Amino acid sequence: MGKRAAVDVFRFTDYRAFLRAYYERRKSQRGGISLRGFSRKVGLKSPNYLKLVMDGDRNLSPQLALRFAQACGLEADSADYFCTLVACNQAKTSDERALHHARLKGFRRYRETHRLALAQDAYHAHWYIPAVRELSARRDFSEDPAWIARTLLPPIKASEAKRALGVLTKLGLMVRDATGRLRQADALVETAPGPLSHQVVGYHRAMLRLSARALEDVPRDEREISSLTLCVRHADLAALKSEIERFQVDLLQRYGDIPDAQRVVQINMQMFPLSSGEE
Repeated sequence: MGKRAAVDVFRFTDYRAFLRAYYERRKSQRGGISLRGFSRKVGLKSPNYLKLVMDGDRNLSPQLALRFAQACGLEADSADYFCTLVACNQAKTSDERALHHARLKGFRRYRETHRLALAQDAYHAHWYIPAVRELSARRDFSEDPAWIARTLLPPIKASEAKRALGVLTKLGLMVRDATGRLRQADALVETAPGPLSHQVVGYHRAMLRLSARALEDVPRDEREISSLTLCVRHADLAALKSEIERFQVDLLQRYGDIPDAQRVVQINMQMFPLSSGEE
């Protein structure tokens, strides 16, 4: 980190949050900086451009990101990290975000600071990791990777099952009970609110592919794949989304913690527009 940097940029996964923290720190220090003063350092005529960026009203180009990094006293890896973070946060697609996120993981300071976050990302990195966690609710569950691999549908490799067990135990989502048996630590795992990470997006894509495969591979009496097309008022979209969420909560309460559970099932629910709104 550069000598003049007031805040450790590697603690942040949102570059706007870093800029807010930097500005508040510098503003409170003796001889602190103003919005106008920061613009002068960056070489911008607009006196409040920093505020517009911090508030999400303006983005940063790659060239401007580097100038912002330098104005914040970031050098070498710290400046590179900031610029990569800008590209990651502003990515327009999950594939583009994944590419920049891979670059972020290449920074040693990032790996050291965000070890738990990286492990949490790994939970949704492969469809079978949550499935293995649910499989452990069975009375006959065996932590033998070969048994897990052949029990899942579709089957996975024993090495993949071993990887899943490693991620789940590292996150504390599976623990050993008094008898030494590996089991779920809690009955429910929720995705954090806010924009979905590229790993979660990838997870949903994988589950959609599995649901398409189930049309051919799973007997009809063991699956339910149907759809409903409606024309509703734009104002009803939020209420419709809330009803789906309430239904999911109801399913979790009724079936989420059954002592004699035998099958792991996936329930996908999608609601998305098939037309634009009124002009």
